[in-house]
Amino acid sequence: MTDLAPWAVRPNATRGRLHPEPESATRSPFQRDRDRIIHSSAFRKLQYKTQVFVNHEGDFFRTRLTHSIEVAQIARSVARELALDEDLAEALALAHDLGHPPFGHAGEEALALAMKPFGGFDHNAQSLRVVTLLESRYAGFDGLNLTWEALEGLAKHNGPLRKPPAYVAEYAARHEIALTTQPSAEAQVAALADDIAYHAHDLDDGWRAQLFAPADLAHLPVVGPAVAEAARASLDVPPPRLRHETIRRVIHAMITDLVEETRRRAAALAPRDADAVRSAKAPVVAFSPPMAEANRVIKEFLSARMYRHWRVNRMTAKARRVTGELFALLHADPSLLPDDWRGRAGEGGTARAAQTVADYIAGMTDRFAREEYVRLTDLSVRG
Repeated sequence: MTDLAPWAVRPNATRGRLHPEPESATRSPFQRDRDRIIHSSAFRKLQYKTQVFVNHEGDFFRTRLTHSIEVAQIARSVARELALDEDLAEALALAHDLGHPPFGHAGEEALALAMKPFGGFDHNAQSLRVVTLLESRYAGFDGLNLTWEALEGLAKHNGPLRKPPAYVAEYAARHEIALTTQPSAEAQVAALADDIAYHAHDLDDGWRAQLFAPADLAHLPVVGPAVAEAARASLDVPPPRLRHETIRRVIHAMITDLVEETRRRAAALAPRDADAVRSAKAPVVAFSPPMAEANRVIKEFLSARMYRHWRVNRMTAKARRVTGELFALLHADPSLLPDDWRGRAGEGGTARAAQTVADYIAGMTDRFAREEYVRLTDLSVRG
């Protein structure tokens, strides 16, 4: 792998899988990880899970699936530019949202509240739970049996975990995945690709939904100049192209800054291998301070003008109620669960039942959650 940077993770030096398997003659270990993620049922269900707008609100708005694909595209492009392992970065980008419940952050907030007496709920921990336990595709093991590097990156792609969620700590106790060090450079790329994709497509979707107009973006760093440049390039074209021209400029500016700042940090640290990145005091992959501040300002704008918009708030309130009531009904009486879940739950009201119900709900799509709620609460509907 002479074409990789010295500090890249090398597929021919992987620390392997929890359950040993023969290597593929045609794919690297990280390519196999990516392929297993794509073929998982959890990945397919992302198509019908909310990003911001609930799935039925419009065909053009992002879902968890389209978001994950966009993150993967950005992660792969950045990894290529930095001479990192593209397949590992892509696999981590595709897997990072597998643990999200239906209805986006509203669903997660409702599950976290319901699970508070039983250890809480965290979508990152749930993603690890999906790939190490809940996927049932192979005869010899639960989960997807991903490489050590994929599991490490998935568990701590946002940084070292000093106080990991319960399941992450439990898993690490039997399969040590170095929770307290920095993640690999590939995992760091996937994490910041998530930020870039989030800001870009939420600006796009909020603009499309008319929650704000181009004039409302003029004061924002990065975005304001992008709007102005796009307007000069779009004088004689239909209005939707202004939005597209703006968003691609925002993405380009963020990626360019990320690559330049990462190269500067890598030159200063001069890491000799991937473990030198893990043992560094700070991330190697990062935005420059001005771009990090711009991202903070953009996030605040989106929080105020999109995530807390009254139209979004109404759907969020309904989603929280549906998720919370589903949990309460099923936790109190696990006999309402389908056969393959009922045996796992045991007696109602217990911690075991709570975890089973949380797994069941977290695996639902928006559509299935709405339908299940109706089946459990409407006397006119057959269960």
